[in-house]
Amino acid sequence: MKVVLAYSGGLDTSVILKWLIEKYHAEVIAFTADVGQEEELSGLEEKARATGASSVYIEDLRAEFASDYVFPMLRAGAVYESGYLLGTAIARPLIARRMVEIAHKEGATAIAHGATGKGNDQVRFEISAYALDPDIRVIAPWREWDLKSRTDLIAYAREHGIDVPVTAEKPYSTDRNLLHISYEGGVLEDPWAMPPPEMFRLTKDPREAPDEPAEVTVEFNSGDAVAVNGRRMNPLGIMRELNRLAGMHGVGRIDMVENRYVGIKCRGVYESPAGTVLHRAREAVEQITMDREVLHLRDSLVPRYAEMVYDGYWFSPERRMLQAAMDEAAREVTGTARLRLYKGSCSVTGRRSDEALYDPYLATFEEEDVYDQRDASGFIRLNALRLRMAARRAARKVREG
Repeated sequence: MKVVLAYSGGLDTSVILKWLIEKYHAEVIAFTADVGQEEELSGLEEKARATGASSVYIEDLRAEFASDYVFPMLRAGAVYESGYLLGTAIARPLIARRMVEIAHKEGATAIAHGATGKGNDQVRFEISAYALDPDIRVIAPWREWDLKSRTDLIAYAREHGIDVPVTAEKPYSTDRNLLHISYEGGVLEDPWAMPPPEMFRLTKDPREAPDEPAEVTVEFNSGDAVAVNGRRMNPLGIMRELNRLAGMHGVGRIDMVENRYVGIKCRGVYESPAGTVLHRAREAVEQITMDREVLHLRDSLVPRYAEMVYDGYWFSPERRMLQAAMDEAAREVTGTARLRLYKGSCSVTGRRSDEALYDPYLATFEEEDVYDQRDASGFIRLNALRLRMAARRAARKVREG
């Protein structure tokens, strides 16, 4: 039996690799997608082979991740609940797609992942995999084995001589890519507990950020960022540059309790510097270029789109349909936003566009001869007609006792 394992080199997947060999007598192919983990990839192949992997795939998917997954989601303005920018969720369909492709190439009949039975990632990986190969077998060890906690996994790793970067004293887990780093579990399971200051890796503590603000401009073409500070870059380059600039100024920290798809509330702490800047900048350009009714309709659909991404339905027909609508809405979102980064804040200070619907001549409080203010009287009376009729009915009922 051959199994393709989504392998990160962390505690869970290191234990899973060994467990698959022992439990299923499987030949395990370890697959790591480089979606922006940076130094976390160092020594990964050697570690996987030392733990028993028969072969190892480590593939640089950063450019594809940025252009084909993150940027379409950004065009849609997707934010889940009170601020999650979907960094982990959007990486899962890409990883699942490549796992299925490797399984087909290697003649593997199953894929495996390290998501727990309580989390969202099990749903994301498996729904994506089944959408691409309805007959693929999925092995989810957290739903099968007798290990009940990460403390048990640490003991298993020590017993089998597996080197893992997690200790019982520091058990929270992380997930990193171009769009964010997430932190959950351990000390963070108490929603009142303050995140340890030393935990953050992408963003400087706002109290220690530079005392002088930084001005940054982001240029957009049809809803996609194409340049930062006048320098044109591809999506990968833009995300790396904004992660650097915004992270230096402490921008992009998010601490929230979210509703998982399986019904559990979970506290997550995130760092998303580039994502924060790109969302604010895109909104600024939308404000002057997007038609009012298109903007309002698009905004009404954002929560549904975000749920599709969060819940794992990236390859679903409804997400594809809605993506087409989001892309059409973003077609005229072309222009430049200027933002100020300062001690954790990211504020818009200007926006401009050759496609602007904003007309300063119409918007002015000074005298102009295009907008006849007397026209507003009929407009207001027509829009108030149903309310006036309701008020008359209520008054009639009072009179009639």
